[in-house]
Amino acid sequence: MSQPAYKRQLKLGAFLQATGHHVAGWRHPGAQANAGQDLAHYVRLAQSAEAAQFDTIFLADGVAIRALDDATLPRTARAASFEPLTLLSALAAVTERIGLVATVSTTYNEPFHVARKFASLDHLSGGRAGWNVVTSWSDAEARNFSLDKHPEHAERYARAEEFVDVVTGLWDTWEDDAFLYDKESGLHFAPDKLRALDHHGKHFQVRGPLNVSRPPQGHPVIVQAGSSEAGQELAARTAEVIFTAQQSLEDAQAFYQGLKGRLARYGRTPDQLKIMPGVFPVIGRSEAEAKEKFEALQSLIHPAVGLALLSQNLGGVDLSGYPLDGPLPDDLPEPNGAKSRFQLVTGLARREGLTIRQLYLRVATARGHWSIHGTAESIADQLQAWFEGGAADGFNIMPPWLPGGLDDFIELVLPELRRRGLFRERYEGSTLREHLGLARPAHPRAFGGARQVA
Repeated sequence: MSQPAYKRQLKLGAFLQATGHHVAGWRHPGAQANAGQDLAHYVRLAQSAEAAQFDTIFLADGVAIRALDDATLPRTARAASFEPLTLLSALAAVTERIGLVATVSTTYNEPFHVARKFASLDHLSGGRAGWNVVTSWSDAEARNFSLDKHPEHAERYARAEEFVDVVTGLWDTWEDDAFLYDKESGLHFAPDKLRALDHHGKHFQVRGPLNVSRPPQGHPVIVQAGSSEAGQELAARTAEVIFTAQQSLEDAQAFYQGLKGRLARYGRTPDQLKIMPGVFPVIGRSEAEAKEKFEALQSLIHPAVGLALLSQNLGGVDLSGYPLDGPLPDDLPEPNGAKSRFQLVTGLARREGLTIRQLYLRVATARGHWSIHGTAESIADQLQAWFEGGAADGFNIMPPWLPGGLDDFIELVLPELRRRGLFRERYEGSTLREHLGLARPAHPRAFGGARQVA
């Protein structure tokens, strides 16, 4: 007999990385090597996640091929993949309830474009869109946008702060009932329910209004993945979901409490922000089977790829001159890019005394995210401990390879979570906000009068 449901239940995202999150996942016998550009593959994954009642699917993105050198470039499975908003628009047509979250950078886009695209996706999907706000991190991306190097960390976050304000302001340029469609009077919309944004800031000048009506959710859900000091402050002010990389229960608890503790200064309450660490599960029907599956994946890592991935997670530092079976150097410079990931990976190496080879084998699984292996029961135990121990509101599930890794989680772990009353049996709402328990933002009408247009 099922146990009574908890009042508070896990939120779950399916983080879909074409062939899976393990750096060698594309080489797995059950993986589809060309999945990055196969719509049918993504349709199957999205519909499977929806049938399993996941809150959302989540797509990462970068605007460059993230290989560090010519030697590893031909070995990356992430050299060709769909642009995420285009893909989610297609998936919106073949799903009905699951949320659709896409990563879009504030460094290499303009606010009007982003506001318009996510408002459109929210309408196309009936209120299921979410924007994962990132500032990007690599020089490779900069060189695709007429820059020699990536902007400095502080500059990126200052731009991101203003960028989010402009986007949310554009989503509010129309009141919810602004459009009349009144053929008899000839009024398409009520002019007193329109306000041009007329934003003039340090980074952007945007008049508005947005040429899409207010999104069904008011605002598509704002997601963020930054864990640096600047990233956490941006999250405390603007984010509604945080996707974070944490390695231990203690670290996750400290992050959870610290970030939730920042909300009050912005007039926000803890339930207005959901923290969902990434978790990379390798699941077996026995501990031995799980270990065998994990070791089979690890055996597929080419050493050059493992070393390049580690270098990438350390901000691009060149490790080629150091022995693979020696320790990580002590004097590595902190990068301009992903500062929180640098700190996480170097902290892991120091804490566990890992060699460079051992460290790249750890990073290759989930790029610094929590990696767990075992039976459905043992994995459910660990997820429950984090959830009930003040470390997480839910998790972004990162399948090692696809489709098998997602299928394993759905078939084996979800029934165990449901048996414990930790995850829903069925959707109770239709929008992403409803799934996550987030209120729909009311339109801010107190602007000193709407700006009318002829």
